[in-house]
Amino acid sequence: MTDRELFLEQINRLVSSRALHSSESLCKLLRYLAKHATDHPGSPIKEFQIATEVFGRSADFDPQLDSMVRVQAGRLRSKLSEYYASDGGDDAIVVELPKGTYVLSFHHRNSNHSKTSNASNNAAAKDEADIRTERRWGTEVIALTILLAAAVSVIVWLLATRAPFPASISASSEPVPAAFRVFWKGFISAPDEPWVIFSNAAFVGRPETGMRYRDAGRDANAAILDHYTGVGEVLGVHELDGVFELLHHRIRVKRGSLFSLDDAKHNNLIFIGSPSENLSLLEIPGTQEFLFQRLTSGPRKGDQAIVNVHPLPDEQKEFLASPAGTTLTEDYAVIALVRGMNPDQFVLILAGTTTIGTQAAVEYVCRQSSVEELLLRLSVAQNGELKPFESVIHVKVVRGVPVETELVAIRKTAA
Repeated sequence: MTDRELFLEQINRLVSSRALHSSESLCKLLRYLAKHATDHPGSPIKEFQIATEVFGRSADFDPQLDSMVRVQAGRLRSKLSEYYASDGGDDAIVVELPKGTYVLSFHHRNSNHSKTSNASNNAAAKDEADIRTERRWGTEVIALTILLAAAVSVIVWLLATRAPFPASISASSEPVPAAFRVFWKGFISAPDEPWVIFSNAAFVGRPETGMRYRDAGRDANAAILDHYTGVGEVLGVHELDGVFELLHHRIRVKRGSLFSLDDAKHNNLIFIGSPSENLSLLEIPGTQEFLFQRLTSGPRKGDQAIVNVHPLPDEQKEFLASPAGTTLTEDYAVIALVRGMNPDQFVLILAGTTTIGTQAAVEYVCRQSSVEELLLRLSVAQNGELKPFESVIHVKVVRGVPVETELVAIRKTAA
């Protein structure tokens, strides 16, 4: 059997392995890179080429704005390491994706890499990396010097001014409240860390001249900026990180525009931000009782509302933040736990009609007292099991800060 046949046979083994078989996108990427490496030994491959030919990105794909290929390559690199550290420990052929390149490397176990048929691949990749390094060296040295100086200043300031964590983000040495263990059980008992997906709406324009939300009708040909997000989402990620530290677990963070259905199929998810900005929420199972909709009539026409699909006698039919053009003094937010695309996994949705409401929703599930209130309203005991639910909170806002929340509607939903 030729080396090429051995290499492709190893690729088939990898695709069928426990590490990779459940990830269609990574298997597709691996097969593509393997074909390129065996058909064109020593030939480098561009990020744009992978984005358009493997992941179906359009011809205007810009790797500077969209890191999807780098993210997927990093995941593939981790999965290869995972495979060879377990099931593939005795395989005769080792497949690697060296950092800094998209060119696969094949070698026979216990042999010197320089003697393999794909040594030229590594050399070509190294040459390409060297060229990039040389071109960027001067710029990067200056930038790194500035960044290091800034980082040192920030660290000194933080050390001098840091305050103890609030009650919702206690030190990891403190006991974990029983309410947290119940509420977060589905997310901390899974083998992989949950993905926290934060919203980053599509804008047009430029930061230095002014940006606005993209309008699909009039901005069809405009360049999209999708790497900005609200303060509520940023602070929300910080709150969640603190709670998971208390629970002795970690989270993985990704902006909404890089979210994929592959993520939804194989991970627990926590969404920060409403579907109007976190468009990824439109692609997966979501809320059924409380829906984000823009009003089409009435005095608040065009405003974002949380619509109460089946209002109880004492409940509002629509929940709206302060009117546009006025000081934001109140908002509403949804807190919902639903089943994922895989019924064994969970999706937690934390979303306000504004970024401040979103911040309040995250803080609500990160504070012991409010989590205890939520579990009480759902009739869940301290050693019980949390089932899917949907709820709405009212948020009082003072000077752009959520200062008070009230649970105003709640529904138990089908498990």
